[in-house]
Amino acid sequence: MSELDEQIQNRRDKRQALAAAGVPVYPHRYEWDLEPTDVKTKYAAATAEELEALGLRLRVPGRVKAIRQQGKIVFLDLHDGREKLQLFIRKNQIPEADLQILDHLDLGDQLGASGQLIRTRAGELSLMVDGLTFLAKALRPMPEKWHGLADVEVRYRQRYLDLASNEDSRKVFETRAAIVRTLRTFLEARGFLEVETPMMHHIPGGATARPFKTHHNALDIDLYLRIAPELFLKRLLVGGIPRVYEINRNFRNEGISTRHNPEFTMLEFYWAYADYRQMMDFTEELIAAVAEAALAVQGKAEVTWEGRPINLARPWARLTMREAITRYAGLPDERLDSLESLQAIFAERGLAAPAGGTYGHHLMALFEAVAEEHLFDPVFITDHPVDVSPLAKQRPDDPRFVERFELYIAGMELANAFSELNDPDVQAERFRQQLTAREAGDAEAHLYDADYVRALEHAMPPAAGNGTGIDRLTMVLTDRQSIRDVILFPLLRPEAD
Repeated sequence: MSELDEQIQNRRDKRQALAAAGVPVYPHRYEWDLEPTDVKTKYAAATAEELEALGLRLRVPGRVKAIRQQGKIVFLDLHDGREKLQLFIRKNQIPEADLQILDHLDLGDQLGASGQLIRTRAGELSLMVDGLTFLAKALRPMPEKWHGLADVEVRYRQRYLDLASNEDSRKVFETRAAIVRTLRTFLEARGFLEVETPMMHHIPGGATARPFKTHHNALDIDLYLRIAPELFLKRLLVGGIPRVYEINRNFRNEGISTRHNPEFTMLEFYWAYADYRQMMDFTEELIAAVAEAALAVQGKAEVTWEGRPINLARPWARLTMREAITRYAGLPDERLDSLESLQAIFAERGLAAPAGGTYGHHLMALFEAVAEEHLFDPVFITDHPVDVSPLAKQRPDDPRFVERFELYIAGMELANAFSELNDPDVQAERFRQQLTAREAGDAEAHLYDADYVRALEHAMPPAAGNGTGIDRLTMVLTDRQSIRDVILFPLLRPEAD
């Protein structure tokens, strides 16, 4: 029998002994007054004399985090996931039945304690216990005696253990919640309406990605988990909702990496009568507000990535895609002007030709290969090629490019935005071009969405749209280098039997 199996058996024996002694091991209900965090918050400043005069009796629940015995006195740390409260127990001052609980207690057990709130001679806020209630038996030991999990995969696979033993991990998800809350507050304060659009689509659209496919048995039709909500949100612009947003999950049947999870959370919002330039200014303001909230939760003064400070001072830099390539690859701009020249650069540098094979696909792939990793402080990359931006408006002065930007921080794309294409005939032609690309082997090219074109025929107002990845934004604002660190339950292969 392994050491772990022995520990589990020992805990099971203790549970059986408690049950045999008439102790409910998993009671249905426990009446409590305050959790440890609330006790610490409410009475942190109270002196020993004030607490004695108050004579406050409390019932407090939590998980047993530490057990220390000094003769006939036992100290327990009761933890609620945020704070701990010390329990001060004199064995001769609790009922005989409660001694059974004390004698069969393990780290990780859930416990309720009643008694008077005091300060010890050492000055620690504590509960002088006169009664114990057993709430749940932990049949498995907590990891590394509460010092955290060393095995990264176990942290992802058994997130409940990670959260129970790793304060830093809990702080990441508290920060993530603050990020989402701030996004909502910011947008609502500026007149944006939150909506929910379908998660299952007849036609996958709104992004270039491979979808997950399913089948609806009752209707006998194939459906796709959405890759983006964009086309539905823009239908709402047509319907007269001028400022709209959604925070929800997208699904893309693609690879898994430190920056990609097939199921991820996005904020998408659309702003009628604005363009991509206004959206850049708005995005700066939005991310700055979110960063401030994230820092407050973490108690930090600045955003860092791998320990290096990120300069969020505004205004943020703005570079065209070609300017970024020229700056970081040392290539003259004239060499970026044609497909043939780009193909020659790919050959010279030993780069694999991108799927799609067009000028735009080559320029985008070259940018990702030579420039993306250098974009540490916030920078807006603008002027993407039209053939990789089928839903964006073309630049009036150079129709090879569109009014689009991507926001990069710490070498990662955090947001993608553009002036929305609202000419139904041009959009229909773009869809037809995408179908041609799909037939030529581009599996991520858009399908033709006739209803969306019909919606545009009812005059969608000029608008700007923005899609911001909440997972990556959380990575940057918590200095986490893997997307799995900021998703509670990331996708993993099933465990081997």
